[in-house]
Amino acid sequence: MAQVIVRNLDDHVVESLKRIAKARGHSLEQELRNILIEAAKPTHADLLAEARRVRGMTPRPIEVDIEAIVREGRDSR
Repeated sequence: MAQVIVRNLDDHVVESLKRIAKARGHSLEQELRNILIEAAKPTHADLLAEARRVRGMTPRPIEVDIEAIVREGRDSR
């Protein structure tokens, strides 16, 4: 697993995060991990863009006029 060091955070930010972590019953490190995991999740817009990209790679189905095929079959009898 990777490690990250964040420098030059204001003391009040760190203290606030420590209070939040304590209220939630875990460490500052776990609180920061949770925040980063949540921030890294794709947004709804990201998921839609990916779906459109994948859909664009899928060939379009061949359009068939079923009525014409059925008509042609009946007429050939």
